[in-house]
This record gives sequence, structure tokens and C-alpha cells, in this order.
Amino acid sequence: MPVILGIDPGSIKTGFGVIEARGSKVFYVASGIIKLPAVALPEKLKIICASVAEIIASHCPTEMAVEEVFFARDPRAALKLGQARGAAIVAGVQADLPVSEYSAKTVKQSVVGTGAATKDQVSQMVVRLLSLESAPREDAADALAVALCHAHSMRSAISMATGLAGSGQAIAKTRYARGRLKEIHYK
Repeated sequence: MPVILGIDPGSIKTGFGVIEARGSKVFYVASGIIKLPAVALPEKLKIICASVAEIIASHCPTEMAVEEVFFARDPRAALKLGQARGAAIVAGVQADLPVSEYSAKTVKQSVVGTGAATKDQVSQMVVRLLSLESAPREDAADALAVALCHAHSMRSAISMATGLAGSGQAIAKTRYARGRLKEIHYK
């Protein structure tokens, strides 16, 4: 039963969401926001890394998924976002977690069914998929969506591998790297 930590990185606030996947079902564990003070960027990165490490220690995830950097009009904003992502990823890698990365479009496609979904649509689907009573804050909802995307991706990879094995084709080697099906060799 994988426990997945989803991260929606940011240099002002970073969202996190933790879910547990049991077969085809997913369950809410925790979510929240790491609010970053108005300090220099290196100090913010330190806080992100330490906070994600604390979340990992508290919830013991087995997988981590992070939203990729999207195209931004302001290159400085994109660089800060990339550095915030890096700080979160370092915390995951230091905890020996496999880390997967998903584009915002892939996350929206996986959770809502369209890569052009609005933040409100993503939030509504997170509430539905996790049977929540109310919507989490925006960045936390986005982080939960990243975790859900990873759960769907893992389920699809397992189904594909199982389907190949069940169809009479011999699978010579299946290897998972960073939470994604990396190679399937079959005869």
C-alpha cells in the first residue's frame, strides 16, 4: 500500500498532500501549506527542505511526486520555482524516496480529464476523489492532485505489466525507476 507525498512547490508557499493508495482506491492522509517568510531565497530553500523532511518523517511516504516547472513569462519567477522544487526533491531523495515529476497539464488531465482544467475544477475533483467534506486550500489541493496523478500513473503501469503477463506474453524484466514503469521487455 503506497503512501504518496505530493508537492506543489513555490517560493512563497509550498503545498503538500499525502494519500494512501489501496488497490484502485485512494484515501486522504494529510495536506497543508508550508508558508515561507519574507527572507532571502537561500533561507526559504532551507525551510522548504527541512519542512518536507519533517512531513516525510511524520507520514512515512513510500513515494514522492512533484509538479514540474511550467513556462513562466518572468524567467526570475521560473528560476525561483525551480529552486523551490529542487529543495523539496532533495528532502525526498535524502529520505531514499523514489521521486516522480509531472507537468501541470498531466496532473490536470489525470485528475479532471482535461489538461486545460481550472484550479477550481482540480480542487472539486480532489474533494470528490478523496471523499473530503470541504476543499483544501489551493496549494494543498494542487499537491493532493499531484499525488493522485502519481497514484493513477502507478496503477496504469501495474495494469499494463499485469495485462502483458496475463496475455501469455512473457515479461523478461520489469523495473521501476522514480515511480514510473521504466522498462518492459517481453517476447
